[in-house]
Parts: sequence; structure tokens; C-alpha cells
Amino acid sequence: MKRTPRVYIIGAGFAGVSLALELKHKEVLGEVVAFLDDDAGKIGTRIEDIPVLGPIEAVVTLLDKQPTDEALIALPSAGPDRVQKIYALLEQANFARIRILPSLSQIVDGQAHMIQTREVDPQDLLGRTPVHIDLRASMQYLRGKRVVVTGAGGSIGSELCRQLLSGGAQRLYLFGHGENAIYEIDRELRLLQDEGVGERASIVPVIGEIQDRDYMHFILKRLQADVVLHTAAYKHVPLGEANPVETIRNNVFGTKNLIDAASAAGVERVVFISTDKVVEPVSVYGASKRIAEEIVLSATENGHTYMAVRFGNVLSARGSIVPLFQKQIRKGGPVTVTHPETTRFYMTIPEAASLVLKTGGVGVPGGLYLLDMGEPVKIRELAEQLIAIHGFKPYEEINIEYIGMRRGERVHESLLAGGEQAKPTSHQKILQISRDDENRLDLPELLRELRPVCFPDSSRPDVYRNRKALRSILAKYLPSLPVPEDEPEY
Repeated sequence: MKRTPRVYIIGAGFAGVSLALELKHKEVLGEVVAFLDDDAGKIGTRIEDIPVLGPIEAVVTLLDKQPTDEALIALPSAGPDRVQKIYALLEQANFARIRILPSLSQIVDGQAHMIQTREVDPQDLLGRTPVHIDLRASMQYLRGKRVVVTGAGGSIGSELCRQLLSGGAQRLYLFGHGENAIYEIDRELRLLQDEGVGERASIVPVIGEIQDRDYMHFILKRLQADVVLHTAAYKHVPLGEANPVETIRNNVFGTKNLIDAASAAGVERVVFISTDKVVEPVSVYGASKRIAEEIVLSATENGHTYMAVRFGNVLSARGSIVPLFQKQIRKGGPVTVTHPETTRFYMTIPEAASLVLKTGGVGVPGGLYLLDMGEPVKIRELAEQLIAIHGFKPYEEINIEYIGMRRGERVHESLLAGGEQAKPTSHQKILQISRDDENRLDLPELLRELRPVCFPDSSRPDVYRNRKALRSILAKYLPSLPVPEDEPEY
């Protein structure tokens, strides 16, 4: 018979107490032995008849532990430095399993649930001090609404869906073209609801393709959506360089299909997820999102609130650098970095999602917004941190190799282009970007030139799927985008 694990909960605040109470009712999941806390006012007391021990650093090595004992970090408002220190102490104490409760942005109703706990992820140990947002108040504009999330199975899309559970939406449509990804987030959300997380929104998975113009018009009218959060896009820079026509077809014309369909269906509000790579783009991906930004911002004549939110990289997103580094570390290295001085702007996925939801409520029609990304992070230092977090010495046990910049990449990213200015909004982490007229694209003409490259046109068969023609067109409107001499036609 399997023994019930003994659990030490790190943190005797509201989150830790919530988890302890749940474990009392679900004994099969674990028996709480003690809280560990640094609060002098709690140390030596009992909460829910469970002793509070501390300070954490002093007692963690003195515990009368058993080999199967587990630790659960319940400090949702703690910054990454503190979490990293506590995690290191728990690892040294040889706990059989260490789990963590996600950040405060994911605990909207003041109740933590065991279903929300998970294994410790690098984004818990890196990044910045969590932004505290009253997400329930921020999502009032979604209450009773029908909300569509495109790209719902992706990193940002799925986190938006998790947080939307507490937004009071009437229906939550999970839209995406990846069958397995939509299946996974659909199952996860239903399980969260079953365990008491969030409110009882109806969850509806929708398999579809934003490149299908007729279907987008049909489905948005059929769903009677009030709000669309548009995260769907091809996002991988090197793959975009290798497949430039498909990147434009999906990111540009897919967004055009969505915006046209949303306007025709009377969708009140669209929030488009943009990227810092739109700033004087040097990649096809950046160019595609820059044009998509323009498509969204130009759709203001219908009187509805369509806006774009620009931010940098997110930690631990699928296909991003952190999961790649982890795989390289697990196989013994080397960890590959493009350039010793490369920097990127980073935030955690939950932080980005909560700020996007907040922006959706405060944004104005045609507004372009920028999330405060803080200081840029050196990729070399990020690699060193990850190696150390995994218990190795950088350069001694796991080496870092520099492989050179790939096509479409640059050493440093920017958040604002020339002629753009950021001004504060009612939220300190959200800025609004004002633009000169020179920063606006001649959208109708640009789309007219791009269309025969992406779609068959009997009058222009020579340019269909022609990569070199595509880059030449893009560079005419976005001069920062290079046209390599060795770019093949197909």
C-alpha cells in the first residue's frame, strides 16, 4: 500500500494555509507536517493545529525528515531571488519532491489550490519580482462576455486562458489549429474548474485556421464573440527566415482575416499580441508582426476598441531559449549562445498575460501599448544562471559556446522605433506609444503587393511563393529588413 507523503509547506500565509486545509480534506495527496516561515510573529505558533517552524534557513537542515518527505513552496508574492535561495536550501535538504505554487497573478480569488502546484520551473528562479495586479478588478470588462483566445494552446494563449477562468466570462472559446495543444488546455481548464479554481465559464474548444478567411467570418459571427485576444502567430525567428512566405501568409493575412471578420461580426474589443521585434525589423517574423500591428491599429473606423500590446521575450515559452538551454544542460552541454554581448528583454509568462489582460481593459481604440520590460538581460548571464541552478559550475562542468548570430537576429533589441514615444498610463507597468505619421505603413498598397506572393494570382504567376520577391517588397516598406544576396527564389 502506497504511503501518504509527508509535506512541509514553505510559507504560513494565506496560500500555505489554503493548501494545508485542502490537504486535510484530501489526505491521499499528503499529510502536512509543519509550516516553515521567517515571520517571527508566527514561528512557534500553530495554525490549523499545524506547527510553524523557522526561520527557514535555520531549521530546514534540522528537520526530522524521512526519505519520501516533500516540500511545497507557497510564497506567491516572493521574488525570484528569495525563491531561488529557498529552492537551493530544500535541494540541499534532499526532499524527495519540491513543488511550487505559481505567482500571485494566478491566484485571483484569494484561494490557493493543490491543482495549481507544479514542479519548480526556471521562470520561478529567474526573471523579476512579480507584479501585483488586482486581476479580478482588471477583468471586469470581460464579465458576462464571450471571449475568444486565438492560439489558445500556445504559451501566452494558454496562460491567458488560465487567468480568464477568474474573469467571470460567460464563455471562453479556445481557438487554435493545433489539435493536441487545444485538447491539452481544454482538459487542464476543466480540471482546474473541477478543483474550484475560478468561475464556471463555459469552455468551448474550437479547431480552426486564421488563414481560412471564409471560416473566420463564419465562426466569429457564429460565436457572437464580444472580445478576441489574438495570440496566434508563427513566432520562431530562424524558422520564419527559412519559411518567409508562410510566415507572412499566416501572421499578416491571418491577422487581416481575423480583424475583417471581427469588424463584420461586431466584436467589441480585440487585443493583439505584438513583439519588440517589430522595431525596425531585421527578421521576416518581426516584419510580419509590424504589418499585423498596423492592420489592427488601422481598424478604428468601426467605433470598436482594437489595440495592440507590445512586449519582449517570455521565459520558458515553447521554442524559446530557456527550454533549449535546459535540454543542453541535461545532456552535459555545451550551452550555445549566439554572441557574448547578446541581450533580450524578458518577463515571465504569467506576468505578461496578466498585464495583457489589464491593458485590454484600460486601452483605447487604436491604442498601441508597451509593457514595462525592465532592464535587458544578457543571454550569457542567463545561461550561467541556468547552469548554476541545475547544480553545475559554468565553464568548468558545463561549457558555454558562442555560435554566431543567425539570420534574422541582432545583438540587442529595442522597444521603441525612431519617431515613437512612450508615455505613462494609469498602470505603472503599461505605457502607451505615440507615433509620428512617418511610422505608419501604406497598408493597402503593401497588402496588394504581398497578396500574389502568398496566394495564386493568374496575372502574377512569377511571384507566387517567391522568397526573393517577398523580401524585396518587404524591404521597400521596411528598409531595416535585409535582402540577402543568396536568398533563393523558392
